[in-house]
Amino acid sequence: MTEISMQDARTMIRTTLEKGQALGLKPLSVVVLDSGGHVKAFEREDGAAPGRFAIAHGKAYGAVMLGMAGTAQMQRAEAQGYFMNAVNGVYGGQVVPVPGGVLIRNENGDVVGALGVTGDTSDNDAICAVAGIEAISLKAEI
Repeated sequence: MTEISMQDARTMIRTTLEKGQALGLKPLSVVVLDSGGHVKAFEREDGAAPGRFAIAHGKAYGAVMLGMAGTAQMQRAEAQGYFMNAVNGVYGGQVVPVPGGVLIRNENGDVVGALGVTGDTSDNDAICAVAGIEAISLKAEI
């Protein structure tokens, strides 16, 4: 698999939202990006704040552009804040370096996109993202 199909993007979003509902989480917003950082699909649950697209996108965008999932980005920001500040400058402030930006890898380990989730705690967002990615038999890197 070299590309995420629209059907796969929709399946990931639906499964991510279902996981959040099953866990009783706050309303989620979910975006799927392709390997170039382009939006493939997005959904915002009823009751989710309208600004959540930018956060979900920033989580996923940072993951794709850096090849580094949100958890690793957060660790890097804590250890070397100057680096993540510089990266955010390069990418026009679009990077949100926290869990919930999950890399999507194919069976060969290649990055084929990222899934960004926001709405609850970052750790819960990441749990839901993993469920979405695994629903299409790809590997999630949190």
